[in-house]
Amino acid sequence: MLSVIIPTRNSEHALVPTLAALVAGATAGLISEVLIADAGSRDGTAAVADVAGCNFLVVEGLLARRLKAAATAARAPWLLFLLPGTVLDAPWTNEMGRFLQHGARHAPAAVFRHARQQPGVREVVRWLAAGLGAPPRPEQGLVIARDFYAALGGHSEHSGDPERDLVRRIGRRRIVKLATQAFGPYN
Repeated sequence: MLSVIIPTRNSEHALVPTLAALVAGATAGLISEVLIADAGSRDGTAAVADVAGCNFLVVEGLLARRLKAAATAARAPWLLFLLPGTVLDAPWTNEMGRFLQHGARHAPAAVFRHARQQPGVREVVRWLAAGLGAPPRPEQGLVIARDFYAALGGHSEHSGDPERDLVRRIGRRRIVKLATQAFGPYN
């Protein structure tokens, strides 16, 4: 059902909690594969991916190129893009299963809720921006139908921020915000 794509570069320590949170999805039959799109890490990122049973792709070049290469190699009809260090809240598998079976009829994409921590200035600004309709952020993860991703042309190599550019091209009306929280590296 779901191919998880994680772009990495020297992400050994950040990758471990992200992969650990995905185990529940694999055992529930939601995740068919995890693809690590690496930029030539020199730490233990490849070893972590190997121990976890991930497909490890080394792709030279920009982030957009790595994400597109992994999406092309993916086999499942749905793609889940996550940043290393992002941890999905425990009940994510139930909600994801419901979205893939029923909610996907209404929207070709979804994001997780951005987890909130003790409010600092940066968090208050994010809350205000989210309340005013700011687009989803990469650390929220992105679930997208593989065919829809291809129709959009995937991540653009001509954008300075290919993840935000993709969300912009999807459009807010075609993105469902899931109730499950994503605890990200930028919280």
